[in-house]
Amino acid sequence: MPESFSDILSRGSVFIDRNVMSPHYIPENLPHREKEINKIMRAVLPALKNQRPQNLFIYGKTGTGKTSSVKYVMAKFAEMKSNSAISHVNCRIYNSRYRILNKMVAEHAPKFAKPGFGISFLYEKILDWVEGDGKNFIVILDEIDMVRDLDDLVYTLTRANDDLTKGGISIIGISNRLSFKDRLDPRSRSSLLETEIVFPPYNSKQLQSILEGRVKVGFADGVVRESAINLAAAIASQETGDARYALQLLLKAGEIVDEAGGNGVEDKDVELARKSVDEDVAYDAISTLPEHQRVVLYAVASMTISGSRYQKLSDNGEGYLLSGEVYEGYLSYSRKLGKKPRSARWFRQYLSDLEMLGLITMVESGKGQRGHTRLIRIAYSPEKVKDIIEKSIA
Repeated sequence: MPESFSDILSRGSVFIDRNVMSPHYIPENLPHREKEINKIMRAVLPALKNQRPQNLFIYGKTGTGKTSSVKYVMAKFAEMKSNSAISHVNCRIYNSRYRILNKMVAEHAPKFAKPGFGISFLYEKILDWVEGDGKNFIVILDEIDMVRDLDDLVYTLTRANDDLTKGGISIIGISNRLSFKDRLDPRSRSSLLETEIVFPPYNSKQLQSILEGRVKVGFADGVVRESAINLAAAIASQETGDARYALQLLLKAGEIVDEAGGNGVEDKDVELARKSVDEDVAYDAISTLPEHQRVVLYAVASMTISGSRYQKLSDNGEGYLLSGEVYEGYLSYSRKLGKKPRSARWFRQYLSDLEMLGLITMVESGKGQRGHTRLIRIAYSPEKVKDIIEKSIA
């Protein structure tokens, strides 16, 4: 027979509050991001003086504290009395100009948030709301690179200030990709006049102190061994400097201990957690990739399974593909899917994005191996990657 809820609850847990280990939890203090937070505060400060702030773009790999820092500043900003407003938009969910404008209207002029209204109507209602009392409106576009019609959105929001007689609209864009502005038309780029902040990855000591702070609040006293914290920090530091990854390792390790009926999180539990977390991270990263990156990764996975048509170039004779043959595969799969393939320059950018996310690895070929080219190898099971993409690529 299965266990009852009473049986499970009676066993207790190593956790006091597991939500503290979530990447969505915003602690009272954000260690090692004081400098970046101060820059964000200075960027939005003009709004507290009834002036329009410059646009701000924030870059950094996943898990470097970008969103947490912005939300921290949002909370502090809301405590101040001013004729200003801030909206946070998750662009993974609201991934088009229409959806984003509709969300703004739903938040600030809800009586007009009804199906059937066009973009121009929504745009006018946002302008009316801003002009009503001459407010400065700051729009936070989290994962801005996920917006399908990004150029149209940026042009609309930046040019809105030309149509306003009082008040203003400013953008805070958050992105994992420094190159996302390459998608913008020169007119849109020239209208941004933005400030930029880059969040560096955390090092091992910084991750260790972040984990120690969360463990004090999220776990029962003394149940997480210091060596387990150090190991989780070291693993995350070696991978990407990703605080989310480090937190997921300890969260999963705690779950493993609870399921086994143990009373302490040790190094072996962190090691067991690593495989499960790696698979979860890979699934999330793959299933939310932009369209063309998915096609490129699909080509890498499919060609890894079928084998390279050229000479294998890795030391052990298997695993690597030539970038040229992957590009040919990308072109072929794009056409089969009815999608217009992008240029070789964009293809190279997609490879860089996939490498940054840890989904592929790339090395330069040596002399005498078909000239100087990049060799590509998939970082996860090609069969699993192919299966994930096939479920989402249609």
